[in-house]
Amino acid sequence: MPKPTLANWLSVGLLGLIWGATFMVVALALKGYGPVTVAAARTGLGAVALVAAVAIDRRPLPVVSRRFAAHVLVIGLFSTALPFFLLSWGQQSVPSAFAGLSMAAVPLFVIPLAHIVVPGERLTVAKLMGFVLGFAGVLVLVGNEAFAADGALLPRLACVAAALCYAIASITTRRCPPVDAVVLTALALVVGSVALVPIMLLTEGIPAAAAPQAMLAIVILGLVPTALATLLRVATIRSAGPSFTTLTSYQVPLWSAFFGATVLGEQLSPRFLAALILILAGLALSQHQALRQAPRSS
Repeated sequence: MPKPTLANWLSVGLLGLIWGATFMVVALALKGYGPVTVAAARTGLGAVALVAAVAIDRRPLPVVSRRFAAHVLVIGLFSTALPFFLLSWGQQSVPSAFAGLSMAAVPLFVIPLAHIVVPGERLTVAKLMGFVLGFAGVLVLVGNEAFAADGALLPRLACVAAALCYAIASITTRRCPPVDAVVLTALALVVGSVALVPIMLLTEGIPAAAAPQAMLAIVILGLVPTALATLLRVATIRSAGPSFTTLTSYQVPLWSAFFGATVLGEQLSPRFLAALILILAGLALSQHQALRQAPRSS
């Protein structure tokens, strides 16, 4: 793999910005719609956009088998339906920056899961120490005084559970039969839509017109962080490698805190900053080897 180019660095920076701002956009969407509607609209619009991209680009379709279908079902539920709903529901009670920092725990949750499920995946001392340090940050984050504004425990746990869902989806994706990444994401979003839309209709009904800001936020959620970012991520991985692309993990909580504080006026306590330092330090320690290789070969 060639050394990452300036375009690769810009792509990773843009991905971090897009995904970091997502939690602010969710908060804006929740001002006009319920959490299930926000999650369902995001998956639905994203699915339409990526299915169209697959058709236009004529990407290779996979050979369908029971094993492949089972993987797609799990990936769809744990990468779209469950985490999108958990984050939307949780963000009704917790600041967007909290949800953004929770996502930094995804690579940490992957460590023990990969050791158990993925053959040949070694749990090194550095990975174990990184997991322990990062998990301590998660415990600090969930603590009752993580923010000055009061928040219920269950919504906080919902955001952390969303990170665990993404970790499960990541492990399942690694064990999935070979398939084009964009096609797999499109299928996962279709699965998420099939799961969420009926629940939305039963619990919140057909979405009605809301404030322009909330409606625009819904459209942005489906098209930018869900669809466009997927295409950008795939292009970056193909050009610079997956290890290099993991650099986005460090940016997401920083951007989410920035947008939460500057746009939404969220007040972040010193305890939040302590959790941020612990989680990012654990992430850096656990991914030390990958980060050392990223600038050279990824």
